[in-house]
This record gives sequence, C-alpha cells and structure tokens, in this order.
Amino acid sequence: MRLDVYVVKQLVDKPRTYARKLIDEEKVLVNGKPQKASYHLRDKDVVTIPDVPSEPVIPSIDIPILYEDDDCVVINKPVGLLTHSKGAFNPEPTVATWLAEKYGLDTASGREGIVHRLDRGTSGLMICAKTPEALKFLQKQFSTRKVKKTYMAIVEGGVHPEEAIIDMAIERNPKQPQRFRVGINGKSATTHYKVIDTFEQKYHKFSLLELKPTTGRTHQLRVHLKHLKHTIVGDDFYHGLKAQRLYLHAHVLELTLPSKERKVFTAPLPNDFKEPKL
Repeated sequence: MRLDVYVVKQLVDKPRTYARKLIDEEKVLVNGKPQKASYHLRDKDVVTIPDVPSEPVIPSIDIPILYEDDDCVVINKPVGLLTHSKGAFNPEPTVATWLAEKYGLDTASGREGIVHRLDRGTSGLMICAKTPEALKFLQKQFSTRKVKKTYMAIVEGGVHPEEAIIDMAIERNPKQPQRFRVGINGKSATTHYKVIDTFEQKYHKFSLLELKPTTGRTHQLRVHLKHLKHTIVGDDFYHGLKAQRLYLHAHVLELTLPSKERKVFTAPLPNDFKEPKL
C-alpha cells in the first residue's frame, strides 16, 4: 500500500489533500524517517503519524445530473456553489468535493474531474470527467474552442442593436488585480449576443440576452456587458444592480463526448429568471 493511501485510512475524517500535506512537510515518518507519498509500505514498516487537530468535515451535497456515462457526467450547477476551492483546505462543499465523494476521485489536486469552471454566482451546465483520459480529451476541446456554449443573462437597460458581436480584448485591471476590464493590451475576446426579451420591473428596464462566447476569458461575459453599460443584474463584483443572485446561466453546451458522440445539452432557465429578485 502507498504511504499516502495508508495515512488517509488512518485519518478517517481528513481529506487526502491533508494527508499529502503532512507527508510533504515530513511530519509522517516511516521507521523514524520521512518518505515520499508514493513510498510502498512493507510488512515490518512502522509508520508514525502526528496528532493533528480535528477539522470540519466537508458536508455532502446533491447536484442535479442531466447526463452520465462511464467517462463523464453533465450537471446543472446550482447558483452559489463553487467549482473548486483554491489552495488551502476549505470545509465548504464544491463541485470538486461532490465528484470526489460520489465517484471516488483522487482529491490530491483539489480539482480532479474539473474540465472547466463556472463562477460561484453562475448557474447551469458543467461537464465533469470521471477518468484522467476523459479529462484530457474534454479539456482539449475547450482549449481549441471546439465547444459551443450558450448563456442566458438578464442585464440592465434596453440593448441596441438587438443583435451584434462584441469583439473587445480583455485584460487584468492593474489597480484591482482580481477584476478584469476591456483594454488594448489584453487577450482577444469575442461574444455574440442577441436580445430575447425586454421588460420593466420596479421602475427598472431589463433585457434578457442570449450570449455565445467564442473565447473563454475569465469574466468575459460580465466584463463585455459592463463595458457596454449593460451590466448583468446582481453582478456586485462589477458594480451591477443589487439582486439576490447573479443573473447569468450556462444554458446550452455542445461538444463531443469521449465516446466520440457529438451531443447538445440544455439546462432549463431557472424560475427566478422570469422575475428577477432585486
């Protein structure tokens, strides 16, 4: 048995990432000496594991499954759920922890099975991989832009013209590194939009847009629409109109499965898109 597998079995209430951390920091000893996580234990080996403080257990969650086969699973991610945690151990459930628990994926990287990501506030379609081979196959499609994505968004104001292509480079904001903006020094970014409906509510005018990005820059849709002065409703990060959620939904996903079958998946528009909760 590998050392990291053994340590995980002993620390029943800890994730594998925590066990790896102890091993990497040379706090786990084999016959009095530190060893690598891949070390294979022998019958007479004596493993010493330090006492560690208890940490909160990540809660189990349910995520709606729209499609599943031996290679992958397509889900309808709820609004407010993180795709994966960044860096240190986080007791909050994520799509990644759900995958690890449901399918027994190795959690060493914290991102096993994650092909692409949606922001916490964005709901809708995600495809996740069950095997390393499927992960590589699917990620290549995203990187080579062979995946067709359609989003729905509710934005502020009436949008004119009613259909157009936004072709504006996006760069990181040097004054606020966590945010992005349209800028000539950025990476190319293209979004096709179409107005599906316009309506008024509480003295505000809104537009329901269909959005088809052909590139996948971070916050692309949010930044493009903010630049046009039609910020997505509920996008506090980019100073949009306050609402109970970010009104952005990953609606349609078209791609080729590892089985080589081309498929189109659709996540129904959430009920709260019919009447935004401001």
